[in-house]
Amino acid sequence: MDDTTGGVRIRRGDPGDAPAVLGMLDSAVVWMNARGNTEQWGTAPFSEKPERVEQVDRYLTEHLPYIAEVNGTPAAALVLDSGPDPRAPITPAQESERFVRLLVSDRRFAGQKLGAALLAHAVDETRRAGVRLLRVDCWAGGGGELVAYYERHGFTRTETFLAGTWPGQVLAQRVD
Repeated sequence: MDDTTGGVRIRRGDPGDAPAVLGMLDSAVVWMNARGNTEQWGTAPFSEKPERVEQVDRYLTEHLPYIAEVNGTPAAALVLDSGPDPRAPITPAQESERFVRLLVSDRRFAGQKLGAALLAHAVDETRRAGVRLLRVDCWAGGGGELVAYYERHGFTRTETFLAGTWPGQVLAQRVD
């Protein structure tokens, strides 16, 4: 299903979007590193790490990917799944859920509220599926800016976790 709001078109993603999504992730790594954040996603571009390229391929083939386009250019991506990565140390939900596995935007489109548009789309897709719980996990380091971002978009903190030395936060939103 395509959704166009405020000049932003949101469409289902597919394997052909892999180069664009990798470009978004690479630009995010450069941006984070320039701000002193080397812990969240490291310092190497996703496109140069075979395991990360494979991860993006899985996201686009095994899950529910959505691409936000601006004037026909892929500018942000969101991936939904029926639960968290099974390898993540996260308590399973006691009900059906949708889980945001990835939310990223190309830094060239910063400030256009593409993440907000994709999160609103995730809420709509969760509701359409008859599911009432939308969750996400994110990096909780760096002063908690990312956690605060999700809270501004209707999510509430539920549990913290540690994946090696990577501090994580799970957040949830009830969808009615």
